[in-house]
Amino acid sequence: MYRKTIVACLITMFFLPAGSVFGASDEKTEVKGMIISRTGETLLVSSSGRKVTVVLTDDTRTKDNKGLLGLRKEYMSNTVLIPGLKVKVEGVSDNEGRVVAKTISVDGDDLETAEMIQAGLNPTAGQVAANIQAIEGNKQNIATNQQSIAANQQNTEANKRQIEQNVKDIQENTDRFYKLGEYDVKAELNVKFKVGGSQISPEDQKRLAQLAKDAIEQTGYIIEVRGYADSSGKRADE
Repeated sequence: MYRKTIVACLITMFFLPAGSVFGASDEKTEVKGMIISRTGETLLVSSSGRKVTVVLTDDTRTKDNKGLLGLRKEYMSNTVLIPGLKVKVEGVSDNEGRVVAKTISVDGDDLETAEMIQAGLNPTAGQVAANIQAIEGNKQNIATNQQSIAANQQNTEANKRQIEQNVKDIQENTDRFYKLGEYDVKAELNVKFKVGGSQISPEDQKRLAQLAKDAIEQTGYIIEVRGYADSSGKRADE
């Protein structure tokens, strides 16, 4: 009974250190390369043909080794870590395969070059965005113009049909006048005016009304109006 208890204790002591070893994620690592993108406090560094994710923390220190042997160090804000900058990252790996940076070393000349490149890229990106917006605006204008053209074409077709109908009606009326001799005269009415006057007498008004009533009852009728003058009265230029 005593021997079994000792074995159990030894097994427990064996597995506890093993779990501690396999769960370790604080392995020191070093990455050299160029920053290709930055999102918040996360950098993507291109190093030896692979991409490494570097995480910045409040404890991350960025420095520039100056002097002949790089013994003089100048510490700076992490905001200088921009795309295009060459860096040397010293830190530890986490469980996700990322590198949690402890120290990041940069070169002042590389930083100046990266800042110049970044300054040139930002206006270009803004111009690209403006161009894309202008293109979208042009697309909308083109669509609106196409709708207007389609509407104008419809109006043109409608006007064309109306003109054709008007021409047809005019031609029909013209043909009727040219064929007056082919019609049978159903009624005639003479209306006289006083010299220098334009009033129709009440009697003639009744006769005209009766003529119009009789005409409505006809099919395909034409009313011809003629005017005459006699020699009485004075000329308009006298």
